[in-house]
Amino acid sequence: MHTTLGAVLRAPGGPLSVEEITLPGLGPDDVRVRMAATGVCHSDLSLADGTLAHAVPVVLGHEGAGHVAEVGGAVTDLSVGDAVLLNWNPPCRTCWHCVNGEPYLCANAAEASRRVWGTLADGTPVHPGLGVAAFSQETVVPAASCLVVPDDVPPAQAALLGCAVLTGVGAVRNAAGVRPGESVAVIGLGGVGLSVVQGARIAGASTIIAVDPAAEKEELARSMGATHFLAPGDDLSRRIRAIADGRGVDHAIECVGRAATIRAAWSATRRGGKATVVGFGAATDELSFNALEITHFARALQGSLYGSSDPAVEVPELLRLYREGELDLSALVTRTIGLHEVEEAFADMRSGRGARSLVLF
Repeated sequence: MHTTLGAVLRAPGGPLSVEEITLPGLGPDDVRVRMAATGVCHSDLSLADGTLAHAVPVVLGHEGAGHVAEVGGAVTDLSVGDAVLLNWNPPCRTCWHCVNGEPYLCANAAEASRRVWGTLADGTPVHPGLGVAAFSQETVVPAASCLVVPDDVPPAQAALLGCAVLTGVGAVRNAAGVRPGESVAVIGLGGVGLSVVQGARIAGASTIIAVDPAAEKEELARSMGATHFLAPGDDLSRRIRAIADGRGVDHAIECVGRAATIRAAWSATRRGGKATVVGFGAATDELSFNALEITHFARALQGSLYGSSDPAVEVPELLRLYREGELDLSALVTRTIGLHEVEEAFADMRSGRGARSLVLF
């Protein structure tokens, strides 16, 4: 048994409190990871405020990297001291989706999040946020949730590959399939949206229209490849279409998760183009289309979960792009914080400030 400090959410909408947690002994297929860095993702905020449901009490955090501190008896591909990236959506490799090339839709990936992960000082069971619980000094996860990271990649940058970059660049590469010379609109410039901008540049997009209400993000977006920057508004789709020769963009990628911005992405896309939704929204936020426009515009509207990617394949490719200077990971981090400052990072998200806050341990 080990004890650790973690940021605990006891009820949706409630505050986070840093508390001592007793971790369980390892199962044969588990590993204990000493965390080095964890990104604060908008999905964590959605879980914290109840937009997305999760069992509580819970330690959130799912975008993390660290070092293996202990391995279970059946673990053969990881060793103590290995630098690892945590995968919140580990494929089982045996279900229908995994066997048919859709590991990001694995039917069994969520099993880890349903288990009891530790106990509070009063004996209350604690659950691991998205199976990872990375807002903690140490965590216990299945070995399948760990990807070894080469020692030359700093954990503070490797952590971002666990969600923001894999989701954003993956949406461009795998879901949208952006090709050289195409035009792309990116709505929402958090860590995921800025990763989409980088992915579009790497894919060779000729026009990249970045959209965000925070004017201070324009310089950062342009440094990552955006050719235009727009503030949202009722006429956003019209303004995007005007930039894209009046037709609309080949691809609109929505990274907010709201009906209004999904609708704007759809309307900004040219006839025959593709709108891809990456943002997680609320089940109560409904979106409607009329029966004529679906056929008339012949657009595709699709979702993309975890970049429609297989991390075992994508992460090595992202690391190659990072080493070659094509992918800038450090620029995504606009603030480094301690574990007790996660609530402040949530406040920044609510107000639209910054890109990624990173917890350093």
